[in-house]
Amino acid sequence: MQAVDKFIYSNNWITIIFIMLLVCIVFLKLLNAKKLNESIFALFDFSFIEDESSEPNNLFSPFQSILFLFSVSTVSLLVYYFKIYKQTETTQSFTTFFTLFLVVFCFFFLKKVLEYALTRLFLIKNQISVFVITKANYLYSVSFILYILLILYEYANVKSVYLFYFSVFLFLLRFVFFVIRNKKLIFNKLFYFILYICAFEIAPLFVLFNLMF
Repeated sequence: MQAVDKFIYSNNWITIIFIMLLVCIVFLKLLNAKKLNESIFALFDFSFIEDESSEPNNLFSPFQSILFLFSVSTVSLLVYYFKIYKQTETTQSFTTFFTLFLVVFCFFFLKKVLEYALTRLFLIKNQISVFVITKANYLYSVSFILYILLILYEYANVKSVYLFYFSVFLFLLRFVFFVIRNKKLIFNKLFYFILYICAFEIAPLFVLFNLMF
């Protein structure tokens, strides 16, 4: 017997989350419509990253905070769908989602604060500002695409495998563009880049995966 691809459950709370995420987009537009538009297309616009790196970057500004919450929420929804797909015994409820949201939020927040603190501590903000900003803004850009994809999955009967394969493709595309955009810094400091990937990307993701699955 084949596994059922789409699960039948009450999705009222998911609808509310999608509406809240839409409200986040509205607030972002009200705060800075130009910057919102640039954030959406940052993955394909190198000039936006250059402009961002030349401007003061307030980690806890209203715009950045809402954008961060939006991205964390979309990634959490993706993780939630993947969890109930791989572990069919998982309780399909808001409680499950919220637990995953807290884990994902702590993961990204601690990474963001740690990266910011290290660049300040070692006085290397100017050298790697483009590196850090590129990574963050590419995640935000991917999150907007994921938001549309998640809505299609929930309400247009898109198959689970399409959702997960396309999501993997988006994150791989983000990584490729990230390397291309920072190739000069990466290849000049290849050892430190590999060390960074292992310490700040692979190891935390491994811990995160074990915590959630």
